[in-house]
Amino acid sequence: MRIVVFGPEQRVGAWEGEEIVDLNRADSQIPANLQAFVEMGEAALARAKAAIPRATVKAAAKDVALHAPWPGRRIACAGGNFGDHLVGMDINMRGEKDSTVEKTVARTRAGGNWGFWKVPVVVAGPEDDVPYPARTKYLDYEGEAAIVIGKRGKNIKAADIKDYVWGVTLMNDWSIRDGRSGPPRAMSFNMGKNFDMSASLGPSIVVGELDPQNVDVELRVNGDLRQRYNTKDMIFSFGEVLEFLSQDFTFYPGDVISGGTAAGTAADSTKTAPDGSRPTERFLKKGDVVEITSPKIGLLRNRIV
Repeated sequence: MRIVVFGPEQRVGAWEGEEIVDLNRADSQIPANLQAFVEMGEAALARAKAAIPRATVKAAAKDVALHAPWPGRRIACAGGNFGDHLVGMDINMRGEKDSTVEKTVARTRAGGNWGFWKVPVVVAGPEDDVPYPARTKYLDYEGEAAIVIGKRGKNIKAADIKDYVWGVTLMNDWSIRDGRSGPPRAMSFNMGKNFDMSASLGPSIVVGELDPQNVDVELRVNGDLRQRYNTKDMIFSFGEVLEFLSQDFTFYPGDVISGGTAAGTAADSTKTAPDGSRPTERFLKKGDVVEITSPKIGLLRNRIV
């Protein structure tokens, strides 16, 4: 089942073929709000499955405005979680010459999980414009797969991840690359990862039909393929990230964990000159269109303005 948020009232719908089904209007016991729908758990999904075949309130998907399928909870982001991306950062951003995927993966696993939190008030959805931050010369894209948590839990074991994943979506982790690269300093505000509209989600959340550890992701800038990978190559799996974070954080329905990005970002594919300058060609400009796709989840497209 593909769950979306649609229309001026931002209602929960099911994307079936070429149509969007208004689930609440098909069954009044199904919440129209995404957060409430996720919190209702299996009961909501069971009612949705039963309601879809008899639904009479439908709209053509091409005529419906989709919003970010974000329940409004926290967004945790795995950092440096693909070996090929880290090798590119080592060579092109930090000037290391002997970095390899094998060395990088071993070093990263030895160092342990790290990442950051996104703290947005507004998350961009499919077809939303993303404002170019005034202070940057180096705005970057990061195509990612993300999981939505469906059950409250703490001290969760990685092996139990399937009990907590409600669904899978796509995320663009927009990033300011000016200045320091690499893991943030302790107590940093992570400004390069937290600015207005610094996250996009969508277009749908796939529930019950997609293994989060086997998601194909592609990203294009103005039609040019920049990233193509599968989440099976994550250094730390979604389960390992959830286990690490849930030592201290109770997770709640609607929380999101994004899995990190692979090679092909502007930062990992642009060589820094000896004087510290970097070409800007692969970094984003106003007017650029960035598209992230995955076969079952759909197309997340944003224009930089």
